Amino acid sequence: MNDRDIWTIGHGGTPWVDFVDQLRANGIQVVADVRALPGSKRSPQFDQDAMREALSEAGIDYEHLLGLTGRRRKQGVDEAINAGWQNASFRNYADYALSAQFCEALEQLEELAATRRVAVLCGEPVPWRCHRLLLANALMAQGWTVHHIMGDRPAQQHRLGQWGAQPKVAADHTVTYPAHS
Repeated sequence: MNDRDIWTIGHGGTPWVDFVDQLRANGIQVVADVRALPGSKRSPQFDQDAMREALSEAGIDYEHLLGLTGRRRKQGVDEAINAGWQNASFRNYADYALSAQFCEALEQLEELAATRRVAVLCGEPVPWRCHRLLLANALMAQGWTVHHIMGDRPAQQHRLGQWGAQPKVAADHTVTYPAHS
């Protein structure tokens, strides 16, 4: 581990005690929620208010980072830039990741993670089916090491481009996903 490590986790309806155990096993101090809709009808323990209170009781802080949430609409970006994504929701998020709003929110996450152990949270249990994948790629392009917490096994280190469309990282650290020819 170095001083530029960050984790991701998807709750997937995990029992609360197991979720907290996974956070503790990885030394997580802050949960950075990137869910557009920070609630869960099937798993009320992951509703924003309940989770904030329960995390506090466990000695873990909670932040909701609106600028990094998923479920983004189509942006005004040339379709060729991120044409490598067949899935429209991933392509829309990749387009959004080129915006000033995303860059500012990513900087906020980086500032938080520079001094504390942070886990980026969404609902999907596996990162390759979640926008956390694109966040992980963006963080790696900025020099971060990303670890995915998936159950009680050791966190898996992210490799740029290991899942989904192949990223291209520009000199300014911008990540795009052009179609392969």
